[in-house]
Amino acid sequence: MAAARALLQRGHTVDAFDDAPSSASLTAAESCGLLIHLGTDSEALEQACSVCDALVPAPGLPDNHRVFATARAAGLPVISEFDLAAWWDSRPKISVTGTNGKTTVTTLITEMLIEAGIPAMAVGNTEVPLVQAISDQSIETFVIEASSFRLAHTQEFHPQVAVWLNFAEDHLDVHRDLQQYRRAKARSFTDLSSDALAVVNLDDEVVAAEWGAGDARFVGFTLAEAVDQRPSYRCSGGWLVTDTGEKILATEELPRSLPIDCANALAAASAAHEAGASLAAIARVLRRFSGLPHRVSLIAESGGVRWFDDSKATAPHAVAAAVGGFDSVVLIAGGRNKGLDLSVLTDSARHIRAVIGIGEAGPEICEAFAMRAPAIAARSAESMDEAVELADALACPGDVVLLSPGCASFDWYRNYSERGDHFAELVRQRLGIA
Repeated sequence: MAAARALLQRGHTVDAFDDAPSSASLTAAESCGLLIHLGTDSEALEQACSVCDALVPAPGLPDNHRVFATARAAGLPVISEFDLAAWWDSRPKISVTGTNGKTTVTTLITEMLIEAGIPAMAVGNTEVPLVQAISDQSIETFVIEASSFRLAHTQEFHPQVAVWLNFAEDHLDVHRDLQQYRRAKARSFTDLSSDALAVVNLDDEVVAAEWGAGDARFVGFTLAEAVDQRPSYRCSGGWLVTDTGEKILATEELPRSLPIDCANALAAASAAHEAGASLAAIARVLRRFSGLPHRVSLIAESGGVRWFDDSKATAPHAVAAAVGGFDSVVLIAGGRNKGLDLSVLTDSARHIRAVIGIGEAGPEICEAFAMRAPAIAARSAESMDEAVELADALACPGDVVLLSPGCASFDWYRNYSERGDHFAELVRQRLGIA
């Protein structure tokens, strides 16, 4: 709807299609004077593709959707909201992509720029699409959370700074295969000019392999104390430092300093500093930033056991990042699988003392642990209430109980937020915490 409104406001004609329009979609379309055609009407779809100038798909529309084949047959270009925004606005942009951590790093960069006196807005895969945000003339820099869903259909992408955080198997319910998903992520580096900066995670083999691709300048970030000659923001002697060795702040000053927190801080600092934020402004933001909800968020501590909500972890790679920050974890995992190999959760077995499978994928996860890590207790739960009860029974002093599902939430919940909130509510009830 944001794309449709932006096009209509600029005098374009829009044909809108939806496979199963909701009442909210119909109301929004009516407010713009749009009639929504059924996406299942092949004749209408073919007619539209034969006369329109471009197709703008909703993010997350699967690669095998009929509209893409229809567009190809008609020779119709497929573009994204990023392309639309580029037609109409040339203000500086910072993009952030990766399998995990996009929202956190996008938020950090935005806050760092604002702290430095640079009007900025977080856009893209957020509450505000870029094509809508460009209407605000007070913003100097847009910080774009660039999902693979948008990047896959973007024809030209020219951010001032492009950050690639990490890469792992995900979204195979949308992308045709893993290579297609990887190409979508790599799209963020494809069109960078010689004065743009590519920020690369040197600790991720796939991302690090992109070093030097294209004409852009490159800088890395890494948790390693010493790396090769490639310039990198890094951890050194208990400090976060820039690629030139300038100290940003001590890691002990971070509200939370798990490995993922340090990596996100370094990635955000490199992008924000390039875009004009001072190291002092960057440090002030890092000192007060305690994380976003449902991302390894501490709920409670009782009897020597800490309970964490990491409901946002909807792929195994995110689970591994969370579990790796602790020594002994009672893991609650499962939900609706996105076409991923969940057996890789057992790769983190040395950090896991017990696992509780939930949702549609619960039995699959328990079976994987029974086969590949039989020493770890694996139990299934038929509800989140039962999962919390089992976790309470299994956890010992010093353990962490971690809801880190590695799956989507749509079997039991409307979204990951609802799942995390319900888990937190049940934990507090069980522990008698108001």
